[in-house]
Amino acid sequence: MNDLVSIIMPAYNTEKYISESIQAVLNQTYTNWELLIVDDCSTDSTTAVVESIKDPRIHLLKNEHNSGAAVSRNYALREARGRWIAFLDSDDLWDATKLEKQITFMEANNYAFSYTSYEEIDEDGKPTGTLITGPKRITKHKMFNYCWPGCLTVMYDASVIGLIQIEDIKKNNDYAMWLKVCRKAECFLLDSNLAQYRRGRSGSISTQSKIGLIKWHYRLYRVCEKKRALASLLFVVRNLAGVVIKKIRYRKMV
Repeated sequence: MNDLVSIIMPAYNTEKYISESIQAVLNQTYTNWELLIVDDCSTDSTTAVVESIKDPRIHLLKNEHNSGAAVSRNYALREARGRWIAFLDSDDLWDATKLEKQITFMEANNYAFSYTSYEEIDEDGKPTGTLITGPKRITKHKMFNYCWPGCLTVMYDASVIGLIQIEDIKKNNDYAMWLKVCRKAECFLLDSNLAQYRRGRSGSISTQSKIGLIKWHYRLYRVCEKKRALASLLFVVRNLAGVVIKKIRYRKMV
């Protein structure tokens, strides 16, 4: 277990949280990593906070124009040098053993694509008592029906998957990425709580209206996946069913 991990972190106006997210990476028991932070023209002190943290494994990249998370992730992925690709948003957190346990899990089972369980925290970082898990195995078909993995938990093997680049969509861009990755490998669950997702922060996808989310899901299938209108609508309906299934089977109070 000595292959480089490239950690993809888009950032925009997260001066309040990003140092804690970076510290979660610095705390990792698996130390062979590079953290690629792409600042999307923040108007607060996000850049200054990143520059104040001195570690040669941290690389700050900057977009020329405010472009959104899809463009930022694409940029970081083009610069990534690691075999393993992991994702952490600039307001979320990892358990210190996250990388080590996930790589061990993937190497032991010869998996190229995996995700873990995670818990939700509120805007102030306090646990909400909610644990999110998912199916043990996600096939391509199952991934198209619903976005089961939390972005902050995903890892894939770039030596198998190759370079992933997605369409420039403003929402669901992580889902667009998993739809591409699942064409190369099925996704498997490491059923261990190894991450913390900050829910409810202003501007995050968890605060979007239900109608808005439906529109963005339709756009995902229609624009990114080039599906016909009727097929895109069918996938949206299946996705709504996935929301219900997730709440019943995979969302737990702890």
